[in-house]
Amino acid sequence: MNRRHLLAFSLSLVAIISAPLAGTQQQQEKGAAPGASSTPPSQPTAPPTTNTAAPASAPAAASPVPAQPVAPLTPQAQALLFYRTGKFDAAIDAYTKLASVDPGAAYAGLTRVYLQQKRTTDAYAAVNKALELAPKSPDVHVALAEVYYRQGKIIEADRELVTVVNSGSRTARAYLDLARIAETASYYARAKTMIETAHRLDPDDPDVRREWLNTLPREQRVKELQNYLSGDTDDDAKDRAHLTHMLTLLQQEAGQPNRGCRQVNTVTSTQTSLEPLWNSPSQIRGYGLMVNVNGTNAKLMLDTGAGGILVDRLIAEKAGIKPVVQTEVNGIGSKGGSGGYLGFADTIKVGELEFHDCIVEVVEKRAVLNDQGLIGADVFQHYLIDINLPDAKFGLSELPKDPKETSDTASLEANPSGKSAWRDPYIAPEIKSYSGVYRVGHMLLIPTSLNDKPPKLFLIDTGAFDNTIDTGAAKEVTKIRSDEYDRVKGLNGDVAKVYTADKVKIRFSRFQQDRQDLIAFDLSNISDGAGTEVSGTLGFAMLRMLDIKIDYRDGMVDFTYDKNRTH
Repeated sequence: MNRRHLLAFSLSLVAIISAPLAGTQQQQEKGAAPGASSTPPSQPTAPPTTNTAAPASAPAAASPVPAQPVAPLTPQAQALLFYRTGKFDAAIDAYTKLASVDPGAAYAGLTRVYLQQKRTTDAYAAVNKALELAPKSPDVHVALAEVYYRQGKIIEADRELVTVVNSGSRTARAYLDLARIAETASYYARAKTMIETAHRLDPDDPDVRREWLNTLPREQRVKELQNYLSGDTDDDAKDRAHLTHMLTLLQQEAGQPNRGCRQVNTVTSTQTSLEPLWNSPSQIRGYGLMVNVNGTNAKLMLDTGAGGILVDRLIAEKAGIKPVVQTEVNGIGSKGGSGGYLGFADTIKVGELEFHDCIVEVVEKRAVLNDQGLIGADVFQHYLIDINLPDAKFGLSELPKDPKETSDTASLEANPSGKSAWRDPYIAPEIKSYSGVYRVGHMLLIPTSLNDKPPKLFLIDTGAFDNTIDTGAAKEVTKIRSDEYDRVKGLNGDVAKVYTADKVKIRFSRFQQDRQDLIAFDLSNISDGAGTEVSGTLGFAMLRMLDIKIDYRDGMVDFTYDKNRTH
């Protein structure tokens, strides 16, 4: 059974079993569901006090009913409250003390705290201790699934969660984690069902609330996001900044009814040339697209490893892109992020297509970019994308028609706060030969085997100079040595430590490439951002031999290689 069919089957089981959780109309109105969550609410609710004065004509005032004291939090509830309000050191201390009383809850909680802190080694150790001390605890197995997901073991995570839910456990985080897996596999309708179920079970969980916010209409999302940001949560600084930026953009769009990136002409397909980007007079390092922004032409690198539209300050100034919200631009490299901002472009033209009111990100230091900017292939996700690198052609055409769907208005998905339509994939006959990929935000992650070992997740990245491998993944399959010669540079500057991996056989989709002296460096910042392990990249030096077709909507990619062609 292949990956996609296995995942679809597992999620179907959960959807059937979770259906009764909708409960009665009264339960839905109260935000409750039958059964209890394995995690307590963040704080108990005190009974109401009586504070009503007696009528003036009464002979004597009634004795006031004393307010009942609020019960102290249990040790588990206190530890959970520390976690949910971002007090991670206090949470670690509280969970450590809880270990002698309830080891399952304690080590599952520690696992989540460490994952939130990006302390992956500590998280793995904690969940192993949890399994040793409480092997039958549903919460422990949910924590194990979260560790599996962070390790890039998506199928293993899915199996753990399905087992927990099918056992009858009403654990909100199990449904939240199933939603994340469903989105990763492009099952967005199922993800929405799981998120709504998780929110009914535990609306106080900030991790649940963040996902639930994205399911709401814009006006309601603005209100709920304001409420969310007004309190203490477990977000790190970058995540909170992202949510603040999202709120600002949503408020901008709400104040202008016509704002929202949309196509204004009726062209349904187009083809244009890819423009070479040179390292030297004899070496191409990538291809770009000519993009017209507010009447200003820019050659933007076509980058399947990036998201949205990013331009340098000079292009932004010529195009009149005004700042709406300040941001930080991040990517590969050992230095900190670069300052930037988001703004709206009145018009964007690519080939024969024209779009209005689209978000553009601007990086203020021009030296950060080697080019005038980047354009992520994901901005064209409402089309079937053809990146024909051997012929230097770029094409867009209509996606296969889903018989269950009405036609959608085409748009350019340039909004970083945008969410894919809540629909499940439709694998049309003409794309059944494509390979399924996992999608995390703008990233397309394809299972890739190294030296015939179990597959790991590699990023399809036309913006990367070549195939690369994470140092940890490289050590599992071959030897590595320090590389004093090669230099790796990204949006965050030079990579501090670069290595070379010896013989590595790379297998993905229908293809295999044997490599020696493969560049290796730490990709943990990419993995932390994705929330799952990214063990390497499939970069331009290899991809330029392939015609790549991408269906972002359904999570499918096709690679075509012409062996008779000179590459």
